[in-house]
Amino acid sequence: MANEIEGLNFEQKHGKSRVRVGRIWRKEDGNHFFVEWNVNISLLSDCLPAYVRDDNSDIVATDTMKNTVYAKAKECSEVLSVEEFAIELGKHFTTLYPQVTTAIINIVEKPWERVSVGGQPHQHGFKLGSEKHTAEAIVKKSGAVRLTSGVEGLAVLKTTQSGFEGFVRDKYTALPETRERMLATEVSASWKYVFESLSNIPVKSPYFTEKYLDVKKVMLETFFGPPKEGVYSASVQSTLYQMARAVLSRFPDVASIQLRMPNLHFLPVNLPNKDSPTIVKFNDDVFTPTDEPHGTIEASLSRSWSRM
Repeated sequence: MANEIEGLNFEQKHGKSRVRVGRIWRKEDGNHFFVEWNVNISLLSDCLPAYVRDDNSDIVATDTMKNTVYAKAKECSEVLSVEEFAIELGKHFTTLYPQVTTAIINIVEKPWERVSVGGQPHQHGFKLGSEKHTAEAIVKKSGAVRLTSGVEGLAVLKTTQSGFEGFVRDKYTALPETRERMLATEVSASWKYVFESLSNIPVKSPYFTEKYLDVKKVMLETFFGPPKEGVYSASVQSTLYQMARAVLSRFPDVASIQLRMPNLHFLPVNLPNKDSPTIVKFNDDVFTPTDEPHGTIEASLSRSWSRM
């Protein structure tokens, strides 16, 4: 929060980071549900005396914040999404403490997935997947809210239907133009919902879990194209834009989306020596994977009325 002290502007917030919690829900039919969350909390509050007068009477201890995460996880008797848990924490901090004006809750969910054994979903067995589900809820005492979901580490690759031509060339340019290359990236995406108050948040569960899966599905379908023929990518930039546009076109409750897509390289192998330009003749079928250095492409797309 911004305060003026002796003619100087002072801003402060405090919180607790990396609060790791696992939660099991055991159903009467024998099925278990499990999540693992990494919770980060920041509180904006009127606690200026702690900084300037050694008066801690308005400080919410960060250890209390940590304990609150575990207590609220226990109170949630039904399976809930990471977005719903973030909102619950935000509501708790802004309602219980008069001095807290805004709670910012960031959560990363580890991708534990139910396993199948013999073609049947296991009742209590899980394996760790790859990409992570993220959520941020900014909850104000007034009931205003800004809710964002996202995915991190969504690694995708296609072995053809990609090229890169017509880019700027100068004396430092060594990259050849091509209409045939591999395209690999690790997508990080975050999308903001249109809901602006707690009263507008959908109460139907699992609304946000299904939305997360649907948004991810649309991005993957746009990246790869139809199963047999695929879809041509003229650049990572072009594919990124098409993915973002597809999400906004399909989901009216998404106000904006931001994507970051590093260009992960697979360099065709060539084995020359001083006597021969090629020891082994490769035909774009053996590659050296490398992600350092890599190109980074990012952009955001929002509806004209949306505040990013």
